[in-house]
Amino acid sequence: MSLFNKLFGEKSYPSPDIKIGAQYGGGIIFFIDQTGVHGLIAAKSDMEGSSPGIAAMKGLSEGLFNWPDAVEACRKSETGGFRDWILPDKEQLNQLFMHKRVVGGFVQDSATYWSSSESLDGGGWIKAGIWIKDFSRFGNQSAEPKDAYNRVRAIRAF
Repeated sequence: MSLFNKLFGEKSYPSPDIKIGAQYGGGIIFFIDQTGVHGLIAAKSDMEGSSPGIAAMKGLSEGLFNWPDAVEACRKSETGGFRDWILPDKEQLNQLFMHKRVVGGFVQDSATYWSSSESLDGGGWIKAGIWIKDFSRFGNQSAEPKDAYNRVRAIRAF
């Protein structure tokens, strides 16, 4: 390493493969930071499985998790050979919503997805809960109690 690089650090250059919508790191890139080198990857599909005990819900339980099980499912995921998947926070989920057509694989356009962000006051009847995002064309955000059931899309950083 040269003296210049020791003093000022080595410059990282973005890879030509790093772009929104590209397959990379076990999923699809949906966010790139201002350096062009780091960003976020979404799993190619919603989390499979469901929270125990909801199988009797009219056959619609596949992919539905309460919040504690959603967090755990992401933590245990080995999608694409990677083991660092997480539940997106509220802002990351917004970014994912903005690029949902490029990422693809969402079960329904009107499904709601968990975030990892807690809400101290969800408004209305929910006094505390977890932020969710409705993936319909309007993309409303609201809070739900941790025992509600929503879909999960895991993400990871690169």
